[in-house]
Amino acid sequence: MEIAAGADSQKINWSPIIVVILGSFMAFLNSSVVNVAIPKMMVVFGASQDSIQWVLTGYMLALGIIMPVSGYLGDTFGYKRVFIIALIIFTIGSTMSGFAWSVNSLIAFRVVQALGGGLMSPIGMALIYKVVPREKIGLVMGVFGISAMAAPAIGPTLSGYLVEYVNWRMIFYLNVPIGIFNIFLALKNLDESELIKGKVIDKWGIVLSSAGFFCLLMALSKGYSKGWSSPYIVGMFFVAFVALSVFVYVELSHPEPILDLRLFKNSIFTLSLVITSIVSIGMFGIIYLIPVYMQNVLGYSAMQSGLITFPSAVVAGIMMPISGKIFDKYGARGISMFGLAIFAFSTYMMHDFNLVTPLSTIMIILIIRGASMGLVNMPAATAGMNTVPNQLIGRASAMSNVIRQVAGSFGIAVFTTVMQNRRVVYYTQLAQTVNLDSTQSLHLQNTLQSMAISNGMSATTVKTVYLAMISQKIALMSMSSAIDDCFLLAALMGVIAFVICPFLKDKKKRAS
Repeated sequence: MEIAAGADSQKINWSPIIVVILGSFMAFLNSSVVNVAIPKMMVVFGASQDSIQWVLTGYMLALGIIMPVSGYLGDTFGYKRVFIIALIIFTIGSTMSGFAWSVNSLIAFRVVQALGGGLMSPIGMALIYKVVPREKIGLVMGVFGISAMAAPAIGPTLSGYLVEYVNWRMIFYLNVPIGIFNIFLALKNLDESELIKGKVIDKWGIVLSSAGFFCLLMALSKGYSKGWSSPYIVGMFFVAFVALSVFVYVELSHPEPILDLRLFKNSIFTLSLVITSIVSIGMFGIIYLIPVYMQNVLGYSAMQSGLITFPSAVVAGIMMPISGKIFDKYGARGISMFGLAIFAFSTYMMHDFNLVTPLSTIMIILIIRGASMGLVNMPAATAGMNTVPNQLIGRASAMSNVIRQVAGSFGIAVFTTVMQNRRVVYYTQLAQTVNLDSTQSLHLQNTLQSMAISNGMSATTVKTVYLAMISQKIALMSMSSAIDDCFLLAALMGVIAFVICPFLKDKKKRAS
């Protein structure tokens, strides 16, 4: 299938792009679809909270390990071949995850699934750059980005429905027919890239990046639960610092590094990574907090909260190809600054959310914020990738995916810590303002007591119930205020990115 890209330009062949988008969507979806099913899995396997969390953590860590080597694998063995192998691994991992008989087997199969999923996004992005004319890459990357924006919204909704009405194992089994179908599509529609012969494998780079990113992501994901100052977390950060420091030295001195750090000499590429990383911190933090707010504060189910956030993801998906088209014509700076301004403003508006905020207001603000995300992400990222020479596209794609993965994990860790710390502060402040002897409080207690006595309850029980009600109300209010503070922090991230964005040059050039 070919669609004309313009009157006097090359045509875009959409067939390989659809293959890449479908594969990447599957990978993105499985980063969020499992979360809702965690309580059900705990019951089925009789697992503790600590052990079941490895179903999520193991997937994330495997992504961080496999992504850096994607560029080397694509250059050495061919991007089509690696993409198809990744699809096969992901489909096998999904099948086995559905068959899992214990929590340990599920964790192992999720790691297998992640090894395939972690390759599909960077390899897919590189494939797109190899088949699409640079003057039309904005539109295509905008369409490609729909999968990244839609998956976090669809995941909880789909998972909630399957867990509640079908079977939790279906969240894995659904990948199997789609994966098999996409394998055949890839075999038919993808063209093999030119192999780069004579590459020297960067063994130490692979070992050091695996150890460094594993420890870094582990520390970020477990920091709050184990304590940021605990010997375990401090040790993880120390190992990550040492491993990644040595990794930098090795990469700069190796003739064929798995992550070509010399790409940072490219100021536009570096600036685009800085902007997208800052936005990713705020984006992933909010993606994590919104379901918490909807379910733990407002009392909606997982599926309901997914349906509430779904329109914002749809709007973001619609805006991404539009922003890509604008990028192709005018460059990244203007559209990115406009999107960042809306992002910062709409996220700031979210800090006024409370227990009585109308649902319609929440949805409208989320939709506006979703539109801003569609305007920012792809233009800023594509502006940097456009300045990378063709022979380094695979390495640049691996680099950008790894950095955004770390930025997203860092964002979730930071926002979780801020939320929990501020919740304690607000709870203490609100508890000190409670006056059980006030006229309003005594009137409510008397009303409850009259109702309770008529049902045979004692005055002591009434007092206990009343205190529990007050405590629960304070807990909800403190949680709401703490999340509001996180929204302010995310808005600040948008402001910082906005200040940096003017330095992102609009000059569109084809890399030599």
